[in-house]
Amino acid sequence: MSRVTLHNLVGRSPAFLATLRLVERIAATDAPVIIEGETGTGKEVVARAIHYGGARTDRPFVPVNCGAIPENLIENELFGHARGAYTDAREAQQGLVALANGGTLFLDEIEALSPKGQITLLRFLQDMNYRPLGARHEESADVRIIAATNVDLLDLVEHKQFRLDLYFRLQILSLRVPPLRERPGDPEVLSAHFVRRFSARYRVPEKTLDRSAMPLLNGYSWPGNVRELENLIHREFLLCEGPRIGISADRLGVGRGVKPAGSSVALTQARFQQAKARAIADFERAYITELLTRTHGNISLAARISGKERSRLGKLVKKYGLARDDFGNGD
Repeated sequence: MSRVTLHNLVGRSPAFLATLRLVERIAATDAPVIIEGETGTGKEVVARAIHYGGARTDRPFVPVNCGAIPENLIENELFGHARGAYTDAREAQQGLVALANGGTLFLDEIEALSPKGQITLLRFLQDMNYRPLGARHEESADVRIIAATNVDLLDLVEHKQFRLDLYFRLQILSLRVPPLRERPGDPEVLSAHFVRRFSARYRVPEKTLDRSAMPLLNGYSWPGNVRELENLIHREFLLCEGPRIGISADRLGVGRGVKPAGSSVALTQARFQQAKARAIADFERAYITELLTRTHGNISLAARISGKERSRLGKLVKKYGLARDDFGNGD
């Protein structure tokens, strides 16, 4: 656990701890991974934890935002080029794959990869061989691929916007990073972590959060997830003149179109697929929680009541970080 937790994975909620256990198991392997999660949940932090918690820890971790690569430059960005490959290519240049050799190539926003880019990546994944632009011979690389997305890739596959064969190449292992609203108690834990980090960063005596801020932090829905929380604490840390940091409700977006937990966040603040996934997740979590409460944690009975297969229900229980023992003796 130590190597993984050193890389900014902070929390104590059941959903977070379930994710952390999965991160550790995935880090011990070397297969491709897809990390799913809403914007701001910390997918790159999880990717780094997988890399630095595994056998490639002493090798490079190379992140790339797929949405920032122009379609006509995808091969050059990934594979580099030989001298004279095109007019301005006065010297050879390595691509991202070569830079990540022996380590991990992190493909963020994989859903934004163009059709040409998807084909290019798929061809490389088949045997890990590639040819730099203008080169005469193929080269090979030993890289672990970790991809991240904030959309449902299978939905894109169904709409012919993402290649099914590439999806299966990448999705050997997968994990979902839970949004902050599914991590009760973690806003408080994360806030204290950020305050300590900013105290060290700015070399000032360590500040603390006023206890009056805790109900607000724990009760807010955090549509921007961990990134929104970090930005809030950063701002309040810099503006605070004393040793204690107080946070008022207006700092949490209330009155600016963002509602606190207990009220529904405006649906159109998220993309359609994100809003849909959020609504489904909220329903599933509430349904499973009520079902396990009713059956005192008895999964077999819960499966019969719900009409779902026991194994499928068990996966949902694990997905939302729930534990049968929290509801009774189980089965």
